[in-house]
Amino acid sequence: MSNQQKLGRFAAVSVGVAMLALLYQPIAKADSSKEEARVTDAGHVMKDLTTSSNGIPLGILKKSECVIVLPAVKKVGFIVGASYGRGVMTCRTGSNFNGPWSAPTMMQSTGGSFGLQAGGQSTDFVVLVVNDAGARAVLKGKVKLGGDASVAAGPVGRTAEASTNGVMSAEMLSYSRSQGVFAGVSLSGATLGPDGGANQNLYGKKVSAVDIVQKHAVPVPASAHELLAVLTAKSPSNHSKAK
Repeated sequence: MSNQQKLGRFAAVSVGVAMLALLYQPIAKADSSKEEARVTDAGHVMKDLTTSSNGIPLGILKKSECVIVLPAVKKVGFIVGASYGRGVMTCRTGSNFNGPWSAPTMMQSTGGSFGLQAGGQSTDFVVLVVNDAGARAVLKGKVKLGGDASVAAGPVGRTAEASTNGVMSAEMLSYSRSQGVFAGVSLSGATLGPDGGANQNLYGKKVSAVDIVQKHAVPVPASAHELLAVLTAKSPSNHSKAK
């Protein structure tokens, strides 16, 4: 093969590589946009529910290790009673969960006990993780609520406190909002866990929930600024008795 032919082939390969790179860039951006939108939506949900008089009790939020937000969960129409949702979780950093709120880790949920309305109506869910055991369990992998981790319907109202024995002993307190109505709801039987694929899309690399939350392995994305700003303003430090 002559030098001219070699140069021609090299040029053709270079052009092909450049074209593939150009094609890949918008695809990668499109992949992360879904996760960024989900994080942004979670921030809107938390802002609404921490400023409403009938929203999340701030006293309980101040004692929470982690907050999980699943915005706009819908019932799966072809499976009776089933639902599937994706969202985010942020936890207080540090080995004892007493630091600032972390960058978000993407989450996914499945279950048949979400109490969703018929007709494809979407529902926002919020789960407050109120002790270290619950936080560590969900960071490490998928947990079944009511089995691997105890869960109870959370009390509602800015000044409400967990008063019953069942609520006080639960590792997680769960809530739902649908058509403007916010209420405590039991998610017993549902599963929650980190969404590794979504984390890779959001951060551009494989990274575990533990690395995100406890090892500061990634910077906070711009889409999480509202979520973390709301939590920092409403619950700047951990008021748990154990802290």
